[in-house]
Amino acid sequence: MFARLSVAALLLGQALAQDNNFTIDYVQPQASTLLPLQENAGSDNLFPMDDCFGFKLHEATIDQMQAAMKAGRITSVQLVTCYMTRTFQTQNYLNSLLEFNPDALAIAAQRDLERLLGKVRGPLHGIPFTVKDNIATKDNMETTAGSLALLGNIVPRDAFVVKQLRDAGAVLFGKAGLSEWADMRTNWYSEGYSGRGGQVRSAYNLTVNPGGSSSGSGVGVAANTIAFSLGTETDGSVINPAMRNSLVGIKPTVGLTSRAGVVPESEHQDTVGCFARTVRDATLVLDAMYGVDQRDNYTLAQQGKTPKGGYSQFLTTKDALKNATFGIPWNSFWVYADDDQLKQLFGLLDLIKSAGATIINNTEITNYQTLVSPDGWNWDYGSVRGFANESEYSYIKVDFYNNIKTYLSEVNNTKVRSLEDIVKFNYDNDGSEGGYPYADGKGHPAFFSGQDGFLASLATKGIKNETYWQALDFCVNGCRNGINDALTYKGKKLDGLLVPPDVAQAPQIAAQAGYPMITVPAGVHSDSGMPFGLALMQTAFAEDKLVKWASAIEDLQIKSNTIYKRSLPEWRDYLVRNIPVI
Repeated sequence: MFARLSVAALLLGQALAQDNNFTIDYVQPQASTLLPLQENAGSDNLFPMDDCFGFKLHEATIDQMQAAMKAGRITSVQLVTCYMTRTFQTQNYLNSLLEFNPDALAIAAQRDLERLLGKVRGPLHGIPFTVKDNIATKDNMETTAGSLALLGNIVPRDAFVVKQLRDAGAVLFGKAGLSEWADMRTNWYSEGYSGRGGQVRSAYNLTVNPGGSSSGSGVGVAANTIAFSLGTETDGSVINPAMRNSLVGIKPTVGLTSRAGVVPESEHQDTVGCFARTVRDATLVLDAMYGVDQRDNYTLAQQGKTPKGGYSQFLTTKDALKNATFGIPWNSFWVYADDDQLKQLFGLLDLIKSAGATIINNTEITNYQTLVSPDGWNWDYGSVRGFANESEYSYIKVDFYNNIKTYLSEVNNTKVRSLEDIVKFNYDNDGSEGGYPYADGKGHPAFFSGQDGFLASLATKGIKNETYWQALDFCVNGCRNGINDALTYKGKKLDGLLVPPDVAQAPQIAAQAGYPMITVPAGVHSDSGMPFGLALMQTAFAEDKLVKWASAIEDLQIKSNTIYKRSLPEWRDYLVRNIPVI
């Protein structure tokens, strides 16, 4: 790393010597303390973020960073430096970053040199980002899914999405914390906790669920410790942390973004999504990372279904809402939202209608009475009803057994090759990895039920029996048909379904269908201070519609100056360190 940094710095210095109008400061003047002052408790000023070499980095968009670099006001190296300072300022409180990339400054210096020599790769050139620790990076960082069992393993290559972003000029800053094994290992756990990384906490309230399993990705972007981040979702793990941290989150159609190089759960539902503070930022990231990858045959399905020129061309303004018609699946999802949330979401819906949109109530998911759990998120709801052959969990736990063995077959420098090996490691290292349930002096409070998820998967031995195939058919096709039917009203196609993503059954139905969702900030729970969002649901490969309508709603939020929009953290209970957080 140091050799690459030295070469990059030398070349950059030589180029600068030939340009008398270009100077760079590498020492950031520190105007205020990095320590939180109690007098500022209860506001975003508790952790004030200084300007970055004169540039206002707090809440800065990718376009603003890009314009500043183009004008010579700031460099990529300086952006990395300032995000490092912000991370150092907040890490002891949020723990959003699991590992810093030791090559980050070298990469940033290379991007600065390219810019100076007239090569700008695109809108992400020089922009720092993080990825969830279950996304492989072939560099000096670990890829462990938060588990101590995978420490030291060497991946064969960058995950496809990481390579795409590197090629786009983005600067990989580090690995974000997560719920260990993306919540697959345990069914009663502390969201955002991993044996390797510890507990991730939200800047909005450090004592409650920060959203997961892509916890560090959501928390980091929301607290302005990074420009954007990648996460993964099998069932809610992008949409949930995005909306709980007042962010835009895009969960793509299964097959739009490659899963090659991602620690898997289920080939049928896994997808890679992104977190950003604006719809445009998230869309720029999506444009850079999607594409066909021969190592993930699911991506072949996108051929002929993605727009030439990407998704950014569909970004629009509030004026587009004059011709929009949205559906409300009231009995399917909205009925489960609490009164505080409904009051605020109704305020946002009224604003959308005032802009000219038509909103139709009771556009229900077909067979929602059977598909949707009335008691909150439950991926074994079919078994609860007495029908394991109608349960999402029946195929997820089989897929995991097989998929993790395939993934581990490609990594080197480790003896961990199977789920059996992982389970044994957790038993042998019970004090740190909580292999046993937390009781009678055994286990770990963050993994209250031990590794019951792993044990359920282990019991299947990866056998795809009749129950597996029936459950897969029931959940996937049932949810696809249910969403497609709800998107049709009196013979006409709706522009999208508006759903409350804090009602976890909504992203769960989209997850089982493999369909895309986007969430935008909408409000804040008055009791906890935790944000929630308003989400749009669509059919397969309809990300263009999601981008269009989410950007229109966001533009309306900004221009109307409504209170129903992105909020800044209040850092509630910033000195509390409870585990578990639920």
